[in-house]
Amino acid sequence: MQDLNFPKFEYRFKSTENKVSIFDVIRKKFIILQPEEWVRQHCVHYLINEKKYPKSLINVEKELTINGLKKRYDVVVFNSDGSIHLIVECKSYAVIINQDTFDQIARYNLALNADYLMVTNGINHYYCQMNTEAMCYTFLKDIPDYTTS
Repeated sequence: MQDLNFPKFEYRFKSTENKVSIFDVIRKKFIILQPEEWVRQHCVHYLINEKKYPKSLINVEKELTINGLKKRYDVVVFNSDGSIHLIVECKSYAVIINQDTFDQIARYNLALNADYLMVTNGINHYYCQMNTEAMCYTFLKDIPDYTTS
């Protein structure tokens, strides 16, 4: 797999029926390794190991309904009160992040109302802080660590 612009982490692979899987520490199971999953796992480990977000507050690949349509978010990090701190949209390292990607996470945020948004393809990362009262956002250099959020 492609080297990504994330810190290295200890990953576990297994191979069955000619398919390689990677262990997901949040879902606690092996997931078939696709390019987007490679990015997602790096991002999850970045949030846990670098940003110090507790595993118990991280949710991966869950369904949500937006305007009657079923969608799946990549990663959500909750605040301790159950509100949503961060939504992450992961794309394959081969996908160029463009306006469509930002529109997708913005639609998710209409339903989830997160404090922060992150979009990544593993190479380029974009971070925003939401201001729901003013209905705007501010681009950031990084998301805050858990201890300072």
